[in-house]
Amino acid sequence: MSNLAIRVEQVSKQYRLGAIGGSTLRQELQSHWARLRRREDPNLKIGQQSQTRNELFMALEDISFEVEKGDTLGIIGHNGAGKSTLLKLLSRVTAPSSGRIGINGRIASMLEVGTGFHPELSGRENVYMNGAILGMNRHEINRKFDDIVEFAEMSKFIDTPVKRYSSGMYVKLAFAVAAHLDSEILVMDEVLAVGDMKFQDKCLGKMGDVSSQEGRTVLYVSHNMSTISRLCRRCLVLEQGHKVFDGDTNAAIDLYVNNDSQIQLKRVFTRADYWDYYVRSIQMLSCEMLNTKDGVYNSGEELVAELLCHADRDYSDVRLRAEYFNGRGNNLGIACSAPLPAFKKGETRSLRFKLDTKMLSAGTYRVYLALYTANEQGLSNTIDLAKNAIHFQKNETPDSELIVGDYRLGGFARLTNLEILS
Repeated sequence: MSNLAIRVEQVSKQYRLGAIGGSTLRQELQSHWARLRRREDPNLKIGQQSQTRNELFMALEDISFEVEKGDTLGIIGHNGAGKSTLLKLLSRVTAPSSGRIGINGRIASMLEVGTGFHPELSGRENVYMNGAILGMNRHEINRKFDDIVEFAEMSKFIDTPVKRYSSGMYVKLAFAVAAHLDSEILVMDEVLAVGDMKFQDKCLGKMGDVSSQEGRTVLYVSHNMSTISRLCRRCLVLEQGHKVFDGDTNAAIDLYVNNDSQIQLKRVFTRADYWDYYVRSIQMLSCEMLNTKDGVYNSGEELVAELLCHADRDYSDVRLRAEYFNGRGNNLGIACSAPLPAFKKGETRSLRFKLDTKMLSAGTYRVYLALYTANEQGLSNTIDLAKNAIHFQKNETPDSELIVGDYRLGGFARLTNLEILS
């Protein structure tokens, strides 16, 4: 493995479904006696039809690949494909059920916000603790410390306990620690989604430098195909725990996009649709396109949708934001609403709104929806965000005056304001 950083050989990971060891001996005997008599189990929870017993789930099955030193590997796939499980195996958070994993070097991982941080310790203390875990002595950490604080833009808060950090502050410091401390392999699991756009670009640039200039290996998981194509020379596609492609990044993205073409007129959001980083004191529950039968819009047509949300507390000055993405995951721009009427605690509200599609060329598009507040300085605080809340197709008619081309916008474009209808 002299030239290899990672070797994965026929690795599988199996989980057992349901709660294990969560019942008493008396409850087990009651359930067993009920099954013998063909009666309802007295220990079933509300809505359960039967106890989940000894059911196995294969999160990953027979995965094999190699990563050379200094390479940058993207890992993509739909929710539940096994991406995060694979990174946890590589980071030694959990062990494979079968197969072998060979690691040549130390791994710095960012699997989720706050991983590896002790909430009661300050940012400074957590930096030194993470360095010690990687086997660095205090002198080595001291040499890197100023660079970490400067990159994270955290000089004012470095001696504050991290339990008081916002999710964005967590990510900034965690990334700076992982990128600057001495590790040969850097593992990232879509944690950059919580940071602001300026810091995301900064992180992507640093990951590129880590690979090309420092010779370190980078494994990067994301649903943003734009960052995958920008950062990764090679890409792995997972589907339902299986490896379906390993090769050129553009070919991998095309395969991923083409396998994700199903349009749903109504999306009832599940946990997989949300970011875990937000408090969600107002929760978006579902979104439905109202003025279409198939999710296809022609030139000049506006998209009308209805969003259902529930408030857990009183909230004022809340706004709705829509973020447009094309089929390759490029962020095309945002549209924002005016402030909504104040939310009351316990209120469930339907928001009917319309989106402008006139500026879009033919293709498939996704829209992320977010509820947020903004202060007088323009700084926003996201309350809740739903990924892929709307998925639609745009067609061009012969009389369309729109110039169609394959282009990318260099950053965010400010689109027509999002109009709330009711």
